[in-house]
Amino acid sequence: MRKDERLGMLPDPFIMRDGHRVQTMEEWEARRQEILEDTIGLEFDGMPPKPEVFRVEATHLRGKGNTSSYRIHCGTKEKPFTFCFYVYRPALDGRCPVLLTGDLTYTMCCNDEVIAEANRRGFIVVKFNRNELAPDYADPDRQNGIYGLWPELNFTAISAWAWGYHRVIDALETLDYVDMDHIAVTGHSRGGKTALLAGATDTRIRYTCPNGSGTHGCGAYRFNQIEDGNGFSDSHSEPLGWMMERIGYWMGQGLWDYVGKEETLPHDSHFIKALVAPRCYLETNGYGDIWANPRGSYLSLLAAKEVWKFYGAEDKCACWYREGGHNHGWLDFNALFDFMEADMKGTPLPEDITRIPYDDMELLHDWTAPEAK
Repeated sequence: MRKDERLGMLPDPFIMRDGHRVQTMEEWEARRQEILEDTIGLEFDGMPPKPEVFRVEATHLRGKGNTSSYRIHCGTKEKPFTFCFYVYRPALDGRCPVLLTGDLTYTMCCNDEVIAEANRRGFIVVKFNRNELAPDYADPDRQNGIYGLWPELNFTAISAWAWGYHRVIDALETLDYVDMDHIAVTGHSRGGKTALLAGATDTRIRYTCPNGSGTHGCGAYRFNQIEDGNGFSDSHSEPLGWMMERIGYWMGQGLWDYVGKEETLPHDSHFIKALVAPRCYLETNGYGDIWANPRGSYLSLLAAKEVWKFYGAEDKCACWYREGGHNHGWLDFNALFDFMEADMKGTPLPEDITRIPYDDMELLHDWTAPEAK
């Protein structure tokens, strides 16, 4: 039995700091900068700065139809940092679109079958291990990954992982076989939270696709999905308080002020999604992935879509749902490939991407986009 909990209506992203509501595209661009500063600051304690030094080293080159590896040298002049990424190319000439993921260690995700399908469609797959940028455990001394490069900053592990996406894209700009106009980023679970942040903070990314990202990702803080289940994660969406206590290194520390009073947050997940507009956005979820709050994610998407409407680009914002639980498999990637191809070819989205995943839900927002002037 479903016992969903609605904690309040989603706030209007078009309201500027001074209380004025956006009326023009120029005002929205100013509002977008406010959201970048305020929301990313509160959710993730900000982002690391761009590196002072940057160089790409080819460590294994095998050409088209094969796998190559590269090492990125970056960081500050006093503190160098390096990490690797791997490129899986189709056997094609010319520049090809890219699917980029930081989930290298998630072997069940972007596996050989997915890579083969991507290459068949003419897409390059690029992988790196985001955990090289920051460990996925509490690190109070902050001496691992890139933390030590800027000891005066308090950015989170997810910020560091998203920064890794940006640095790989810097490296892709140096490769003559990459179509920089068609870069997609994706990730699963905590990697989905990371992909969302990466896409929200880098306009070079054309396609942003978080999968099963839940709270602190696509799920709305103001909507808790609660159903009968065999265990906590099978019956309840990811609670903010639980996350702060157990995986606080993912979280902006200002979020402690909103534990138990999430309805007072000045933003919700739709603000971060809106930062992607008017670029292409697809979120993917499993109906049975209660922990990732698929119903709350959909309500947040509907609110965020008002920003795409403001741009006149509503067809660039979509979602895709499947049966099943918390995984990132063939079907999820195939939906993303279909989404990318429809955009590149200028064809309508496939029916399974335009279908309504839930037809029994009331909106969680009571405002609409202003008419752009």
